[in-house]
Amino acid sequence: MPTTLFHCLLPLSLAFVHVNSHAATYEQEHLSLVEQQLDTIERLVTRAKTASTAESVERYRFDYPRLTQDIQRIRHGVQGYLSPSRAQPRDPSELVGDYLLDTPPAEPSP
Repeated sequence: MPTTLFHCLLPLSLAFVHVNSHAATYEQEHLSLVEQQLDTIERLVTRAKTASTAESVERYRFDYPRLTQDIQRIRHGVQGYLSPSRAQPRDPSELVGDYLLDTPPAEPSP
């Protein structure tokens, strides 16, 4: 009876290991795609920043440096997960998410 149980559980456990390794590979593929998309977003942000006028007279403008920092933070987290150097505690700081800058009004010309 124990031998029969072993013969039944062995294929089941091997199938479970195969599914888990496939899931890990699937996750790594998707996280690699996330990295590629972050590269694309970063290029688009650079283009948008270049296209924006440096001497804008608008009161609010987009905070490109903060967005770039957040993108780098996300990239660092994904890369740290895909290739961890060793087990370390998670960094508890959060993304800022607020990308509006309040530009002081220009002084009226005399």
